[in-house]
Amino acid sequence: MTRPSIDQHVTFLYTRDLETTARFYAETLGLPLALDQGTCRIYRVSSAGYLGVCQRDGDPPTDGLIITLVSADVDGWYAYLQAQGVAFEQPPQLNPKYDIYHCFLRDPNGYLIEIQRFNQPFG
Repeated sequence: MTRPSIDQHVTFLYTRDLETTARFYAETLGLPLALDQGTCRIYRVSSAGYLGVCQRDGDPPTDGLIITLVSADVDGWYAYLQAQGVAFEQPPQLNPKYDIYHCFLRDPNGYLIEIQRFNQPFG
């Protein structure tokens, strides 16, 4: 089975204060805003690399980090990794709030990995 492509990469961080965090990445670091999803802001770091910051009220989850691999072929990745015995925390599904199609798994160290397709591509 052929491995599907990875088109972009996004690392998502959680914050209790989206406005302060967004100003830091946009103004202090000078990263251009690529996509504003309301409760998440995605900044361009390189031609295909992005950093996303997302508002989370209360204590950030213990998984305050998500490694997101962006691919047009989420179902292909799901099939490819299942064939290798990878267990998924969530099978592919539509998230209408962010207009994405995605699935979740964990690496051997417990880090959360999301494989995602933006239904309205950006960048």
